Amino acid sequence: MKKLIITAALTGAEVTKDQQPALPVSPEEIAEAAYECYIAGASIVHIHARDNDGNPTQDYDVYKEIKEKIEEKCNIIVQPSTGGATWHSPEERLQPVDLKPEMATLSCGTCNFGADVFMNSEEYIEMFARKMAENGVKPEIEVFERGMIENAKKLVKKGILDGPLHFDFVLGVPGACPGNPEDLMYMVNSIPDDSTWTVAGIGRHETPLATMAIILGGHVRVGFEDNVYYDKGVLAESNAQLVKRITRLARELGRDVATPDDARVILGLRPHA
Repeated sequence: MKKLIITAALTGAEVTKDQQPALPVSPEEIAEAAYECYIAGASIVHIHARDNDGNPTQDYDVYKEIKEKIEEKCNIIVQPSTGGATWHSPEERLQPVDLKPEMATLSCGTCNFGADVFMNSEEYIEMFARKMAENGVKPEIEVFERGMIENAKKLVKKGILDGPLHFDFVLGVPGACPGNPEDLMYMVNSIPDDSTWTVAGIGRHETPLATMAIILGGHVRVGFEDNVYYDKGVLAESNAQLVKRITRLARELGRDVATPDDARVILGLRPHA
């Protein structure tokens, strides 16, 4: 079984400091949280940027500052979001791709997202995929519903993306696919055989689905974007605390944890300069 890739989703677009006082918001806070997660065992950090008022932003310059500050601290893989917030335009959402990061997220369909709708038309999906291909960015295919897997396969058939693909199953979002064990198994059994995959369980689904992924040979995403609690009613102290739990579970279950360079090999990324 390949080593376990742990992704830390540090901030997200919805969580606030009122909900989680330890939420990293400024570029300095996000970079420090990324470094703490790297030390704890994460090899990828999934990034959502915030502006000076703490609001979600897809601004190129803010992402550039975050990326540079993280790279000053460690060689963790920086994976910016192109999902942004539900109200961002496609053009706004695409700005971080111009930084030519090693990876970026590619949401492959439209779904309800709590009280909002996360809109990704076929036109948007292809535009995002082409932009990533032009910039040498490996997409992480974000899957909130089963049909999004088929949309990703279609990108390969059209020659817009090359396989093998890497999927992230985001399960338990209100309005989208639930986060039950059978939902994860259905997703895993629906992707091409040469694919790699990660699961991001939302809220109470985080640890059970992460444990399944460790056993099944998949990979794991944790962090404040998905879950602000360490235990029922107990706020996590940091993103790194959530990462540490996964590294401990992996050890208990006999699976080694990937370094950033290990993750680059597993995902087919270029060696890090």
